[in-house]
Amino acid sequence: MHKANALARALGLKEVYVKDDTVNPTYSFKDRPATVAVSKAVEFGSKAVGCASTGNLAAATAAHAAKAGLPCYIFIPASIELNKIVQATAYGANIIAVKGTYDDANVLAAQAAEIYDWALVNINIRPYYVEGSKTLAFETCEQLDWSPPDHVIVPVASGALLGAIRRGFDEFRKLGLIENSKIRVTGAQPHGCSPVVDAFKSNSDEISPVEQPDTIAKSLAVGNPGDGLYAVRNIRETGGVAESVTNEEIVEAIKLLAKTEGIFTEPAGGVTIAVLKKLVESGVVSTDEKIVCYVTGNGLKSPESILEHVPKPVEIEPSLESLTTLSMLGGV
Repeated sequence: MHKANALARALGLKEVYVKDDTVNPTYSFKDRPATVAVSKAVEFGSKAVGCASTGNLAAATAAHAAKAGLPCYIFIPASIELNKIVQATAYGANIIAVKGTYDDANVLAAQAAEIYDWALVNINIRPYYVEGSKTLAFETCEQLDWSPPDHVIVPVASGALLGAIRRGFDEFRKLGLIENSKIRVTGAQPHGCSPVVDAFKSNSDEISPVEQPDTIAKSLAVGNPGDGLYAVRNIRETGGVAESVTNEEIVEAIKLLAKTEGIFTEPAGGVTIAVLKKLVESGVVSTDEKIVCYVTGNGLKSPESILEHVPKPVEIEPSLESLTTLSMLGGV
């Protein structure tokens, strides 16, 4: 948990924290649900584990399967970032790239789980899997000295993470570990795949699937979110909002977080920060709120998303004379 003073100043806020899951074992928050699910698969005597994934869960499931000594089968859309495929493959997983969307891969994975009796962490043992993400809420309370935030901003793909975080806060409240204060939970999605935001803004109780997601935030490109309706309900019940941001806003937010706090996030975390910025500018976020932003994956998983938007290295001759001509040195 980082107290993001420089980011807060840049946005005109008083108290902002970044819950940083970029440094987890496989560099995303998915280690949290994956370790619970794989542990339950071992307990149940499953012969193999796996998942459907847009990348981060693939790596986490593969890593925890390797530690557990279980075969692992990963179903992915063929278009996901190469870095994430390489990472999961390195852990020994069997990668099945489906020519289609995440939802196509998910349907095929569900069919395979039934036929082969595999424990697929986000499908047939999903009730255990989703419990793992509650630790984000638990740690938030502990790391803020049991003084919970006023407002949290959560990236939304399937919607399960948002629900787990809300549930974690509720459980600590019931146990008396935090005061009975209301924590606003806001959902953040990219423009090219924002079915939860669309449902929230239209005041609908139905999720309209996005058939062809189009966003650089590929880990959030879930067009038909399994927990989408629950996410909308959680947002409404806590007094939060749902908002989406463009690819350009995501890139700028990635750079802003990196330059102000030294945290390099993948596009999903950029969505979180970009939504915070957008809500500040629209007056939805009060300047005196204590806000926690969940940054859920490492930028090294998808560096291509900002490669064209950062300065290129400056080449010089190997001499002090050449060095002193650089404008970045102020003409020293």
